[in-house]
Amino acid sequence: MEHHIARLRDLASQARDTAAEVFAAGAMRSASEGEIVAMMDAVAAALRPLDALLVEATGEVDARSDSPRPGERMTARYGCRNSRELIERVTRISGRRAGEYLAAGTSVHEPIAPTSGAVLPPQFPALRAALAEGAIGVDAVVAVSSVLGSALPIDAAREAADTELAASARGDGVDGAPPASADELRLQAQVWAMVLDPDGAEPRDTRAARKRGLTFGQCRDGLVAVRGQLLAEVAAQWQRLNDSILNPRLVGPRFVEEGSVESEADIEAGADRRTTPQKRHDALATILTVAARSGEMPTIGGAAPTLVVSALAEDVTEGTGFAHIDGVDEPLSIRVARQIACTGGVQRVTHDARGRVVSIDVSDRVFNAYQRRAIGLRDGTCIIPGCRVPAIWCEIHHVTEAARGGPTHTDNGVLLCWHHHRTIDTSGWQIRMNDGVPEVRAPQWREPFLQWRPVTTSPTMRRRRVAARGQR
Repeated sequence: MEHHIARLRDLASQARDTAAEVFAAGAMRSASEGEIVAMMDAVAAALRPLDALLVEATGEVDARSDSPRPGERMTARYGCRNSRELIERVTRISGRRAGEYLAAGTSVHEPIAPTSGAVLPPQFPALRAALAEGAIGVDAVVAVSSVLGSALPIDAAREAADTELAASARGDGVDGAPPASADELRLQAQVWAMVLDPDGAEPRDTRAARKRGLTFGQCRDGLVAVRGQLLAEVAAQWQRLNDSILNPRLVGPRFVEEGSVESEADIEAGADRRTTPQKRHDALATILTVAARSGEMPTIGGAAPTLVVSALAEDVTEGTGFAHIDGVDEPLSIRVARQIACTGGVQRVTHDARGRVVSIDVSDRVFNAYQRRAIGLRDGTCIIPGCRVPAIWCEIHHVTEAARGGPTHTDNGVLLCWHHHRTIDTSGWQIRMNDGVPEVRAPQWREPFLQWRPVTTSPTMRRRRVAARGQR
């Protein structure tokens, strides 16, 4: 083994020298397209056998760490809690990538019989052979094993699938196609799983439908725990909606005032500090808000499903105290109640000293469909620079609160996504209207000069302003 390790050390040294020469000379810039492709092919051909060795070593680490006694585990002897941590520390790859090597190593590792000490065949012997030949890498092994490893028992049928998929990876498949990529092997493995699964798709669907569900926990510290399992198509639809809210890409500056245009890099820097789970939460909040105002939900008591928030008038006026929401035991802050009320109607109920209702005053502060479309054409997306949530997903914020006399008018409404609407009072961003045009001032941590700037992503508005500057 020492001889093999020394050869690999020499190979790593040669690879480093080659990379240093290519980078130092800028050789890739002057290379022809054919040479670039040949370089990529050569690098991949060198990486696949190295992948195979790392997969084999990973499988052995996992096997030697599979003991009920901590003192007998290889991972414990190296001060690691599990195989993944040991692989991460030694190879300096990510935890996700280490998990892939572990999955591949388990699939092609040759186990030892505990009683006789004999070497047993791996789960996928044909894939193991292709891996050892350098025909495939770790991605291909994971692509196949993740689909067939749990779907089918180890029998003649899965052995046939293993053999055919390994041949397809080499380019020796029955269809004569070129060597398949990892993604192509995954698709082929899914076809094999559907053909060879004795239960078929329908029983799986039935089992999944039986296990589906969502549960809501108690409200604690302003948070409600959600647990459950979604059907695949429901999760896919939810993910697609998340993507439409969180990932829209619009090219061009957000601040359009002459002489003060920020670059795209400036916009991206520090514009959104939310974590990915927080973004998913806010996307769900947006989806629920849009669904509630769509007018297509079933009614409750003859009216659209309405989130009812109650608070004392003096608390709303003074900005202190608490508010309450139907169905939630814990109180909300007045700030949250005011943000909810900004996008809905307000019903002022007056009681006498004994609690009798003596008057009901309804104030409709909801922007109608025509106003929403007009504001959307003017603003384009959420007006906070760096946020690209499109108009259809945004709420309309009263720049001057209705409680302080602000009208429900296009000159007083701007597009804000759910997140920025919820945090507009605490994030440091400031909004004002200048003759019906929204202007934004960034927080001081982002722009020390605290300059007001008009903002829009509407292509029509940008064209008009550029044309006006050209005429000047």
